[in-house]
Amino acid sequence: MKIGILSDTHMPRYAKQLPKAVREGLEGVELIIHAGDWQSMWVYDELSLIAPVEGVAGNTDGWDIYERFGERKLLRLAEYKIGVVHGHGIGKTTEIRAYEAFQDESVDAIIFGHSHVPLNIRHEGVLLFNPGSPTDKRRQPLYSFGKMTLGEELTAEHVFFEDKS
Repeated sequence: MKIGILSDTHMPRYAKQLPKAVREGLEGVELIIHAGDWQSMWVYDELSLIAPVEGVAGNTDGWDIYERFGERKLLRLAEYKIGVVHGHGIGKTTEIRAYEAFQDESVDAIIFGHSHVPLNIRHEGVLLFNPGSPTDKRRQPLYSFGKMTLGEELTAEHVFFEDKS
């Protein structure tokens, strides 16, 4: 199973449309997971034209997004358990907050956002994946999103690009 992973789209504030690199890069995925800070349900509508969409709300999302998605989600995909959370909060790092959000669950991966900093590491056997942002790279050199493959192994990779148009 191929999954597209996004977070921190902040649309329409930072972009009026999904970047071409994202639209093309998500072709053929079976599911899209968004880890919050959509800022508009329009993003969900656009992504739904590509594949089914799951996600969570982030700290800049309105009540419509919180009501639709909630703040934390545990997905069972193939034989894997994947936690999804935005990662915002007080104290600690974003990665630690995301990890601790599922510390009582036996998850294979945690997808999160908030920091806009791409991350792809394993901690105590759990894949921690932050796709970065496809529209607001902040101090990062490139915009980014992610792809995850659920097969004999669970793997994830970043897709980096320069132009968000």
